[in-house]
Amino acid sequence: MDYSVIGKKIRELRKAVGLTQGDLAEGICTQALISRMEKGDIYPSATALYQISNRLGVDVNYFFEIGTTPRLDYLREVERQLTKLRVDQRFEEMMDIVKMEEKNPLFYKDNEKLQLLYWHKSIYLFEIKKDSGAAFSMLQKAYKLTCHQKKAMTEREMEILITFGIWETQLANHQKALEYYQKVEMMIHPAEQLHDKSIKTRLLYNIARVLTRTKNYEESTDYCLKAIHWCIEEELLWGLGESYYQIGFNYELTEDYEQAIPYMEKALLMFELRENKLYSSFLQDKLKKLNGGQ
Repeated sequence: MDYSVIGKKIRELRKAVGLTQGDLAEGICTQALISRMEKGDIYPSATALYQISNRLGVDVNYFFEIGTTPRLDYLREVERQLTKLRVDQRFEEMMDIVKMEEKNPLFYKDNEKLQLLYWHKSIYLFEIKKDSGAAFSMLQKAYKLTCHQKKAMTEREMEILITFGIWETQLANHQKALEYYQKVEMMIHPAEQLHDKSIKTRLLYNIARVLTRTKNYEESTDYCLKAIHWCIEEELLWGLGESYYQIGFNYELTEDYEQAIPYMEKALLMFELRENKLYSSFLQDKLKKLNGGQ
């Protein structure tokens, strides 16, 4: 094997993720050794190559499959596309990606990556196929791929539990939904440095929705206010419109229209900023009725 090819690939990946030679070397070896590896003067030991591959975000086998392995950003791009399609509720397109990647060894040979596909496949089964039994089974399968491997809950495991909770809410199993949310709530506080800050927003908002459905309106509003505070603190746009609406809806359900209207108006503004025509139109109609009812 031409060791200089591996050295060049280490250098290329290091620059792609924005690391200096010193950053890459930290805790592994010296900066001078990284420099010599990149020049092809020496070949890294198996242990060093494994640690280097982890820091660069690639499987160690990447270095033995140069020329056939997709670019470093491929996996991230797949996850980004799935996330966007999921949030936009474009489930058919989302499933097209899942079907394609299920044949990709980068996914089916790695539990964490396979989990991403199973999670989105379960959502398709629930939302499009309306097969809640198959959806729950698939989502449980996704969760079990990693949950037994570590004590700390990963962010994706949190999201999977939130998905369980959302489905239980839709099926009117409110206590089961709250049990899932409480598991995440217990784990989310120690994990102060969330990579995806919106996980906490979704958790707080979905707890609020369950509390509204069980007629605990004041407690629901408290959770919405926590979500709004978190969004403002972390400069998140998603969740503001949803939380403002939920507060307004709580007041509407208690026939306090004077309190409901300002929150509905704030929700409308947030959805207009996001160019969400569906919810904007819904809120415009809602405000007309509320204003007419005063």
